[in-house]
Amino acid sequence: MSSTRSFLLFALAFVGFLLWQAWQQDYSAPPPQPTAGAPAQSNASNAGSAEVPAAVGPAQAGLPAAPPASAPAAANAPTPRIEVRTDVLRVVIDTRGGALVQADLLGYPVDPSAKDRPVRLLDDADATFFVAQSGLVSAAAPAPDHQAVFGAEKDSYALTAGDRLEVPLTWSDSAGIKVRKVYIFTRGSYLIESRIEIENAGTATWTGNAYRQLQRVPPIIPGGGFAFNNPERYAFAGAAWYSPQDKFKKLAFDKYTTDALCPSNEADPKALKKCTISGGWIGMLQHYFFAAWIPAATSGDIYQYGTSLDAHGTKRYLIRALSPALSVAPGQTRQFDAHIYVGPTLADQLGAIESSGVAQGLGLTADYGLLTPIAEPMHWILVKLHALVGNWGLAIILLVVLIKALMFKLSEAQFRSMAKMKRLQPRLEALKERYGDDKQKYNAAMMELWQKEKINPMGGCVPTLIQIPVFFALYYVLLESVELRQAPFFGWIQNLSAPDPYFVLPIINGAIMLGAQWLTPTSPGLDPLQARMMKTMPLIFAVLFLFFPSGLVLYYAVNGGLGLLQQWIITRRLQAAEARAH
Repeated sequence: MSSTRSFLLFALAFVGFLLWQAWQQDYSAPPPQPTAGAPAQSNASNAGSAEVPAAVGPAQAGLPAAPPASAPAAANAPTPRIEVRTDVLRVVIDTRGGALVQADLLGYPVDPSAKDRPVRLLDDADATFFVAQSGLVSAAAPAPDHQAVFGAEKDSYALTAGDRLEVPLTWSDSAGIKVRKVYIFTRGSYLIESRIEIENAGTATWTGNAYRQLQRVPPIIPGGGFAFNNPERYAFAGAAWYSPQDKFKKLAFDKYTTDALCPSNEADPKALKKCTISGGWIGMLQHYFFAAWIPAATSGDIYQYGTSLDAHGTKRYLIRALSPALSVAPGQTRQFDAHIYVGPTLADQLGAIESSGVAQGLGLTADYGLLTPIAEPMHWILVKLHALVGNWGLAIILLVVLIKALMFKLSEAQFRSMAKMKRLQPRLEALKERYGDDKQKYNAAMMELWQKEKINPMGGCVPTLIQIPVFFALYYVLLESVELRQAPFFGWIQNLSAPDPYFVLPIINGAIMLGAQWLTPTSPGLDPLQARMMKTMPLIFAVLFLFFPSGLVLYYAVNGGLGLLQQWIITRRLQAAEARAH
């Protein structure tokens, strides 16, 4: 296979990949969007409108029933809220159920031009509803679920001194049951400790279950642009969970009732599906960010998912972890711990959480798809290079240099084969004229010539085939890695995750492709249609790259530039050697 055809193979694979992404966006079942006209305002009753699970005894194997999603009338009354601010988070806790109803990620602005407007991951506004809830249920004793009203000592907390901040909430019942729910925030961390303390001052043993759940509507995706220019349009959004047994699982919103990853014995297809998990976590994912409840590693929780409708008829999606049966004897106080992560898919933070033993598999939330085995090492190298140079653009350039160095021998063989092919062009043209339309004789003579000149026709194809998955893996790394979100380079490029505003890099890349095409020999037997496609390919790629993230175009331009330089040097050396031989 000639190098021209191998380049064409790469181009067609790349264009096919883009068409597949566009097809996925345009024709796959879209998740339901918030009902038009629903007021996008904060609603105190929202935090109390989810379904409440029934208590599960040790002998119960069936799925807990869930009553209708409508909340009692008393739950519609507004309740006090607590604002908590750390160096990385601003969180609002509703005293109704102690639910986390707002979470602003202070280090991540919505737009580079609006640094004072951070991404709001959790929110109880109708159009962007996404809350984290927890509670207790009991079949025979009082228990505060996520609709119960807790008491609070203060209405605001701030982490100003020290590294930890505790936010307590309390609930009590006339039967002598006292519950203290505590959130513990840590400086520099998006991981929040959650502790439930149950004190039994009554005369009978308290039995029940703890549950933790996430409930949301699908994220609103900005319109406009092409899919490959707006990764949020095809990035995964939905529920996810991890267990040591089954590893990482995902469930898109549009698959909630049609593709159950956890089969249910319920006859009703809309009923909650379940999995029983020993350890692990449950989460809701979107592009760059996620929230996840992490039960205690020793707890064998029932993981469930399902849907409900809010007061406006908008579908909400829920995932829940329901603990095994708990018991607290009279005069006894017991503590039950969990964690919740609310933040970005930062590799260093998630890696530290995994190393601490709190949870495993959180790093998989940065989803690189089928190319994860290639993308994860590339991301790790990119992070290390950034730590060395302090600039993500320079880190991308160094990554290209490193990949080029690792593939030097393959590339050298490719370019030597191309140079020899270019030198043989007149002889191949002569063979074409000699045999005319007799392709069988022409191909036999061409193979004999290649064998005589020690040219491997596959020499130009193998390096290209190897680079295709590397290129696509880096494509996902640049689009899915939150570290590169809004990262500046130099000069006019102040956001590597956005297109080049002045199209300089796409133009440079197009010029490099033209230079490579000029140095690449064209096979005399090349189909005229393929030849025309090859001539227009630099222009097609230049136009496509106008809309690509500048970080990816930077990678491709530097990769192409180094390849062009290497190709030119090898061609000159072979020409000089041939001149000396004559």
